[in-house]
Amino acid sequence: MTAATTRTDIAAALTDLLFTPGLDLAEAVDRHFAPDYRQRTDGRWDDREEFTAHIAHLREIVAGGEIQVLEELVQGDRYADRHIVDVRKTDGSAVRMEVYLFGELAADGRFRRIEETTLMLQGADADRNLGSAR
Repeated sequence: MTAATTRTDIAAALTDLLFTPGLDLAEAVDRHFAPDYRQRTDGRWDDREEFTAHIAHLREIVAGGEIQVLEELVQGDRYADRHIVDVRKTDGSAVRMEVYLFGELAADGRFRRIEETTLMLQGADADRNLGSAR
């Protein structure tokens, strides 16, 4: 991305990462996340490489889904939202999570940092760590 591109948001990022079959993982990550990206989910920090491994794992177990942004706020390089992710897994089960997210955007509009907390609304106990599973 260049400085002339528009900023990303969580709906676009998650759609490309998880719900767009055929989109190359590296391309999806590059589109939405800066080279120095890091993320904390439910207290666990990951760098961009660890985050990419997490998404690669999710791509193996997620058959489809959708994201619903309930609230979103952007002020300068700060980003915050509350969203619900509905996931249909390859085993036929469903998971619904509510996510509270605070982030920082790089100058080119990609995410530089995300810190989020997840709340499982529907799914098996084994899916509680879906936000950081590998």
